[in-house]
This record gives sequence, structure tokens and C-alpha cells, in this order.
Amino acid sequence: MTFERLAREGRKALIPYVTAGDPEPAVTVPLLLALAGAGADVIELGVPFSDPMADGPVIQRSGERALKNHVGLDRVLELVGEFRRSDSTTPVVLMGYANPIEAMGLRRFVEGAERAGADGVLVVDYPPEESVELAAMLHARNMDMIFLLAPTSSEERIEQVARLASGYIYYVSLRGVTGAKHLDLEEIGAKLPLIRARTKLPVGV
Repeated sequence: MTFERLAREGRKALIPYVTAGDPEPAVTVPLLLALAGAGADVIELGVPFSDPMADGPVIQRSGERALKNHVGLDRVLELVGEFRRSDSTTPVVLMGYANPIEAMGLRRFVEGAERAGADGVLVVDYPPEESVELAAMLHARNMDMIFLLAPTSSEERIEQVARLASGYIYYVSLRGVTGAKHLDLEEIGAKLPLIRARTKLPVGV
């Protein structure tokens, strides 16, 4: 719905990211409200994890601070619920890693995410071939399963993602971890038309 509205308005989506619980849990909900008030179309809320292999030092340190504040997946869901009491419309995507979800259990996680008011889930280290059950559970509760694709993604991987993904595609425009500076615009642009054509979804770069 958000992306359909933006398309009608001829606008791109602004999707900021913050780590839940950083610098302290009490700041998270006011920060989310401030982002929404400043024009965020979707908010990606990072779930702290002890081994964020795809993230650079800035997000790694934010996760470390949040974990020291005892912010795990249960607390993240509570924070989303608190945000929903003041903002019922701005989409929130939970972004993180498989381990906390596996530890909680898929069903408990999905049910908790639905109760909290999350709109989507992006699990960095869940490839599509391991995401069929989670994607089905999310879709049954009107939540999106968002996947990563990259300029190096094969046509086979794009097809796998297209069968499961909804919401939007997170297009990894940098090689290496988040925060890296080696950006190849030609390489990025070359794969975008294929991804858009196969997935029929908005692509976030």
C-alpha cells in the first residue's frame, strides 16, 4: 500500500535504519516516532545480534551497545508494540539474523511480530531455499518477507526470491559489509532491470 501510494505520487521511498536499543531502550520509540514524523515511508528496525557478519563497524557497535542494554528479540517486539500505540500506519520492517528467530521458534516469532504490529521481516542470512516456511507464515498474517539481492545474484537466485518475496527487494549495492565505500554504479545499474522485471516489486538501493 505504501509503495502504491508513492508510485501514484511519483516519489521514491525513504527507508531509514536504526538498531533497537541503541543507545538505550528508552530512546528507541521516540526515535522511531521522530523518523516517521520527519517523513520516513518505511522504517527498518535492526534486531541486535552478537555476530552481525554482513554489517560494518558502525552497525556492529550499535548492536553491541543494544545487547549490553539487554535488548533481544523479545524486547524488540515489545518496542514495536509501544511504537504502534502512537503510530499505526508507518510500516516497520524487522531486520536481523536467523539465530535469534531460530532460538525463539518460527511460530512464536511470527505470532509475536503480528501482535506487535510489524509489517515485514528481512533476515540477512536466510536464503530463499531456507525461507519457504517462514515466508508462508508471514504472508498468512499479511506480513512481508523481504529478501536481499545483489549485482552478483544469478538469474536462478532472482527467480527463487521472486517466488517468495513481497513488499520490496533490498538491493545490496555495495560489495562487502554495510558501510563499505566501493560503489560500482555501472554494475548496480546492469542488474536492476532484470530484478524489477522478475520480482515485480519495488527495489530499495
